[in-house]
Amino acid sequence: MLKITTHVSDDATRITLEGRLAGPWIGELERSWRESEQSATGRPLIVDLTGVTFVEPEGKTLLTRMCQAGADLLASGCCMRSIVEDAKKQVR
Repeated sequence: MLKITTHVSDDATRITLEGRLAGPWIGELERSWRESEQSATGRPLIVDLTGVTFVEPEGKTLLTRMCQAGADLLASGCCMRSIVEDAKKQVR
């Protein structure tokens, strides 16, 4: 199960995730991301992963694509920070 919450402000669009990024939830996150990208109109896109407990390999691939597209990934905990660092390395 993955809870996806999108909050749009004047400064940024924030997608907050809670739970497991696995199975059908990966596609659901991609759909939410694409919709948020279209409505962001120049605002930064922040993906808050602090509530994520697990990420499947396909989820890591999506996070890398999001990072490559300019999303700012936020994480806590050594496992999630490692996943985010790996995604950011793919961008450099």
